[in-house]
Amino acid sequence: MNAPLPAAVLWDMDGTLIDSERYWIAAEERLFRDHGLHWGEDDAFRMVGLGLWDAAEYMRARGIPMPADDIVWLLVDRVAADLGDLVPWRPGARELVAAIHEAGIPQAIVTMSVRRLAEAVAQEAPHGALSTIVAGEEVSEPKPHPEPYLRGAQALGVEPARALAFEDSVPGVTSAHAAGLITIGVPNIVPLDAAPAHELWQTLDGRTVADLAHAVARLRPGAA
Repeated sequence: MNAPLPAAVLWDMDGTLIDSERYWIAAEERLFRDHGLHWGEDDAFRMVGLGLWDAAEYMRARGIPMPADDIVWLLVDRVAADLGDLVPWRPGARELVAAIHEAGIPQAIVTMSVRRLAEAVAQEAPHGALSTIVAGEEVSEPKPHPEPYLRGAQALGVEPARALAFEDSVPGVTSAHAAGLITIGVPNIVPLDAAPAHELWQTLDGRTVADLAHAVARLRPGAA
C-alpha cells in the first residue's frame, strides 16, 4: 500500500460505533414525562454529542428538579438496561475496527458517555482493539472542547495530526478537528454539513483500511 496509514484511529461511541442515540433519547423523554414535562425532538438533537453533565444542566434549565449527577446516572442506568447484552453496532463499524486492529493500528474510544458503558462496547470488539478509552467523567472539558481527543491521542502515544477520528455529531467533529486530528464525519441522526469535518462518509459499511490510507493521503496537513 503506497498511501500512508494513520498512526491511530479514535472513535466516538454513541451514534458512530454503536446505534445507541435512540436509547438516550428514549431515556430523556421518559425522564421528562415522569416529571410532567415536554421533551421535543429539537431538545433531543441538541444533546447529541454533548458531555452528559452539560446535557444534565440543560435539562435542569428545562425544569427537571434534580441534581446534575442524579440526572446523569439515572440516564446511564436506563440506557444500560435498554442496551442489555447486545451491542447494536453501526453498519460496518465492527468490521472496520477488526480490520484496523489486524493492520496493527492502535485505536481508542473517545466518548462523552461513561466508562462502564464504553467498556461494555469494548468487550464486544475484537480482543484488545478498543482497550484504550477516554470517557466523559474523566475529562475536565467535554466535547466540543479538544481535550477529549488530545487525551486520546496522548494515551495512544501519537501526534494528533497523524491520527484519524470518526464522529457523528457536531460537538464531536468540532472536538476532533480542534485537536488537530483528521476528522471524518459519519452522519447519523443529525446533519453534519456545517460541522468542520475534513470529509463526510455516509456509512462505514464496506470501508477498508485502504480507504483510511487514501483519506490520510488526501486530508493530512500539507497534502496536495
